[in-house]
Amino acid sequence: MPSALFENRCTDLINDLTSSGQLKPFYQIESPMRPIVNIDGHGEVLVLCANNYLGLADHPEVIQAGIDGIRDYGAGTASVRFICGTLKCHRDLEKKIAGFIGTEASLSYVSCWNANEALFPTLCGPDDVLLSDELNHASIIDGCRLVSKKTAKHIYKHNDLNDLEDKLKQSGDYQCRWVITDGVFSMEGDVCPLPELIELCEKYEAMLVVDDSHGIGVLGKRGRGTPEHFDKFGQVDVITGTLGKSLGGAAGGYIGASQKAIEVLEQRGRPSLFSNALPATVAYSAGKAIEVIENDPSIVTRLHDNVAKFREGLANLGFQCTPSPTAIIPIMIGDEAEALKKSARLFELGVLAIGFAFPVVPRGEARIRVQVSAALTDEHIQRAMDAFAKL
Repeated sequence: MPSALFENRCTDLINDLTSSGQLKPFYQIESPMRPIVNIDGHGEVLVLCANNYLGLADHPEVIQAGIDGIRDYGAGTASVRFICGTLKCHRDLEKKIAGFIGTEASLSYVSCWNANEALFPTLCGPDDVLLSDELNHASIIDGCRLVSKKTAKHIYKHNDLNDLEDKLKQSGDYQCRWVITDGVFSMEGDVCPLPELIELCEKYEAMLVVDDSHGIGVLGKRGRGTPEHFDKFGQVDVITGTLGKSLGGAAGGYIGASQKAIEVLEQRGRPSLFSNALPATVAYSAGKAIEVIENDPSIVTRLHDNVAKFREGLANLGFQCTPSPTAIIPIMIGDEAEALKKSARLFELGVLAIGFAFPVVPRGEARIRVQVSAALTDEHIQRAMDAFAKL
């Protein structure tokens, strides 16, 4: 039985969140993820909060590929890869990922969180220094925390090249310097200054790591992410990302890097040495999602068109949205309770757009985050604009 003190502490926290209007609702979805879903007890709503950027989560070819995977290989290997072996579908997927993101090789994980937790402790040494953007994803932050205590760690101001260069200049005595950034920042919806970051890393002989989870499938004419968007495809040392957003929407993550780096991660990375590989059904469906994008890049064009329409519609209604090519549109509110209140009002109007408050974003920077999908029709977008007009 849990102690009374622990139970009381949990109760107090939930009561505080409830009384302050900050308690997050968890909706039960009773249909596949698509533009219109059915919510238990509410009915149909328009989804503007999914990472399903290309609408592939319920694509018939992706679904069939997942069925084929479980038929061919069952539920899984019931062990880790170095013990029971690697399935052919894992190697096939990793070859597709490497080609799609522009690296020599790649290694798949059950999530991008696992990938980022594997990357830094495995490849970074005690005589290295990590230079991380202050708004990087939580998985990067936690991955850096797992590195040896002897490894120096510094935060540079968000997308501030001058601050980063100052820190690079001051770190000349370290064996290896690592510059770490999101490609697309998930809460801000802005993009890293990749060409300048590549230039700085070449100048100071630093390794560049880009988590492109919200860029892959979204940016670039062919959806190959932030490097393609800046015409820098194949010029990033290490790329991490997810298969759980635009690439099928199920689960999984990856690291793309040199062949040698991937071999070291296979031999020494704890998340893959001590946990199972991706289920075959996910490997199949993610691989098929990549094929769908490669065979029909017009799906990426549709996403770009929808993003432009959505941003224009919100601007016409008077909402202040920072210009960006990404599918993430944060509408800043400030007050935590007010952001959740407005999100609840949108839900009443048939639109699911989540309010983000502390600890997901800093205190005082609460927002509603809108995420656009290629699967949205003009009718869906107009329905959203009507709801925001009432809001």
